[in-house]
Amino acid sequence: MAMNLGHHIGTLSGKQIPTEFAAGEQPSSTTASPSAVWKSPAGNLRSNSPQENASPPMLTPPLTPNSAGEWSYLINLPMLRPDLSVACQAFATSSPLEMTEEEVAGTAEWTVGGRKDEKKGVSVFVMMPLDSVTNGNTVNRKKAMNASLHALKSAGVEGIMIDVWWGLVEREAPGAYNWGGYTELLDMAKKHGLKVQAVMSFHQCGGNVGDSCTVPLPKWVREGMEKDSDLAYTDQWGRRNYEYVSLGCDSLLVLKGRSPVQCYADFMRAFKDNFKHLLGDTIVEIQVGMGPAGELRYPSYPEENGIWKFPGIGAFQCYDKYMLSSLKAAAEAAGKPEWGSTGPTDAGHYNSWPEDTPFFKKDGGGWNSQYGEFFLSWYSQILIEHGERILSSASSVFEATGVKISVKVAGIHWHYGSQSHAAELTAGYYNTRFRDGYLPVAQMVARYGAVFNFTCIEMRDHEQPQDALCAPENLVRQVGLATKEAQVPLAGENALPRYDESAHEQILKASSLNIDGSSNDREMCAFTYLRMNPSLFQPDNWRRFVAFVKKMNEGKDSRRCLEQVEREAEHFVNVTEPFVQEAALALMP
Repeated sequence: MAMNLGHHIGTLSGKQIPTEFAAGEQPSSTTASPSAVWKSPAGNLRSNSPQENASPPMLTPPLTPNSAGEWSYLINLPMLRPDLSVACQAFATSSPLEMTEEEVAGTAEWTVGGRKDEKKGVSVFVMMPLDSVTNGNTVNRKKAMNASLHALKSAGVEGIMIDVWWGLVEREAPGAYNWGGYTELLDMAKKHGLKVQAVMSFHQCGGNVGDSCTVPLPKWVREGMEKDSDLAYTDQWGRRNYEYVSLGCDSLLVLKGRSPVQCYADFMRAFKDNFKHLLGDTIVEIQVGMGPAGELRYPSYPEENGIWKFPGIGAFQCYDKYMLSSLKAAAEAAGKPEWGSTGPTDAGHYNSWPEDTPFFKKDGGGWNSQYGEFFLSWYSQILIEHGERILSSASSVFEATGVKISVKVAGIHWHYGSQSHAAELTAGYYNTRFRDGYLPVAQMVARYGAVFNFTCIEMRDHEQPQDALCAPENLVRQVGLATKEAQVPLAGENALPRYDESAHEQILKASSLNIDGSSNDREMCAFTYLRMNPSLFQPDNWRRFVAFVKKMNEGKDSRRCLEQVEREAEHFVNVTEPFVQEAALALMP
């Protein structure tokens, strides 16, 4: 998940948000109806009483199915078209069979009505499964991958997003890179004519929203963290978080003679050297991981072992010795050495609410004091400096390759309607009722000519729980204003799996960036759809998805009526069926 930016928001007046939920889907980690629609009233989130009949919309994000058993319910649905049924079945198996190049050929340039003479609208990319490359460094579910890439290309999708896991590639020893499965997967994307957003994933997979598999940090990095536990982020109770190496030691030679930032730069350089023949053509974007879930933030709301549950405010992560050393130096420089021994000790716990804590409460809260301003400025500034160090390395490595560099910022929309914005503060975004915390991030991204990538684009305010004062639409608007002022391109993602038209329409609206009446021809530079899985190929979901991609490609200035676009999309589904079926039938044993 993720949440962000801006200051000119008239609705930051603390108004409560209605509890009505819009139509959408709440997939389960076990069984769920792909076309489920919820309209359940939100209960009081602070109550511990069970709500057996409630089906709240994404209050805490659902986990992606992670086994054939969890996907099996989709395989034999009677309403599933044969071609898509096989694609779903292939997802639930791990057969090594592949399509031949002849079977792949012919799809790369397929578009309805021929090729476009010029690019317009918002390009749509689709996230690949987190386990697209196996622990054995091979492509996972090759049959499903080929069939699905074929279908995505036929639907007018621009490309795919792939996590390139540090913990897989450089797993055994420093500098020993194994690109095995990625070489095969990227070649597969090229054969299908799909562009690639490659994510340099320097974080652990597992323990965060939507994580469906486990990929720990490299073995030798974990060994270093075992010897020196202060390499891990630490909260005030001494709990260590091993999702990502603490930014407190960014420049220290603590990993087998290299600093963490040097390790990241060497990894990116090795990636560039190995895939230089694809850079700028197939690989068009490098998203640089900068924290948990690949986002520029602190691991303030870890779901692992039930530590945090939505919509808790999270906890500050500044208690390892390296972070405390930085805090001490900052306090002394500010002439307040007494502020440098610890972070706030009255900021509650992971699952507290702002008004239940002395630090975050509206009236007289520590966040709005001289000490609070000092601490929050330091906490957010060293996060921005961390991003700057990694962006500087990435820009140097990929200079003159023709690829874009992007940074992902979390969309933390809960408690956004409160004065302190507690959940954003613990994550490292110094954004409050009285201060714009996202403009400094956007300005940092702009200095390197990078792209600002933001999530929760699909969410509407009225879908969220009233008690938590969620305001994703206001947050997205704030981010749009910040990126406009910083003159940095804005890209988007949906935070949770959604297949309903309500979510699609919200994405279309947000991607148009009509936020202040003067956006002119500005649109998001790209949108990445979460995520490729069997539910996407369910017939109704696929039909809606194809129409969504068509509308995104049209662009906001298209004068054609939406009904006509809908008809074309429906025709597109029918016309492309033979292409999808050809790929899917080739997967049958």
